[in-house]
Amino acid sequence: MTNKIFININLSTKNKKRIIQATQKWQNLPIKWTKEKNLHITLKFLGFVRTEVIPEICRQVSLATKNFEIFDLEFDKIELFPNSITPKSITMLGKDSDELKKLVNKIEKNLGTIQAEKLSFRPQIIIGKIRKQKWLELKKEAKPEIAEKFSMLIAVENIDIVASNFENSESEFSIVESCHLQ
Repeated sequence: MTNKIFININLSTKNKKRIIQATQKWQNLPIKWTKEKNLHITLKFLGFVRTEVIPEICRQVSLATKNFEIFDLEFDKIELFPNSITPKSITMLGKDSDELKKLVNKIEKNLGTIQAEKLSFRPQIIIGKIRKQKWLELKKEAKPEIAEKFSMLIAVENIDIVASNFENSESEFSIVESCHLQ
């Protein structure tokens, strides 16, 4: 059996609510909104992984996070991503984080998935995915220019190994293991 595995930073309930409130003005747009409970920062997508491999993934992520101290990520805007001409999602973008870059490089090294060390790492939260065909059907004047300042500080206290289940066409995430920072 396989599971779709991600390595994530989950958000506090308070931060999730703030993000949802900030997007209320765009709720009528053709966007498939991420459920509040599923908002997160993806650090690494591992794809479909055999169940028997998951304990070793958890062990390696735990080893990678062992000596890292709790740190903050600063987010500064919400915008269409990758651009406003051909958007794929509405995303909250963070500022480059040296701590996060080092942590992701260490996790990838431990998992043996590193291609080349990242020189920078700008965290992002996918708030919703654009429904492409319906977005294209919007009249030019109805397509909003979503690019607004939105400040949020997120404390990184845990790195989670998460499995997703896509039955019933709705994704459900469950934490397999949570690795605590110091």
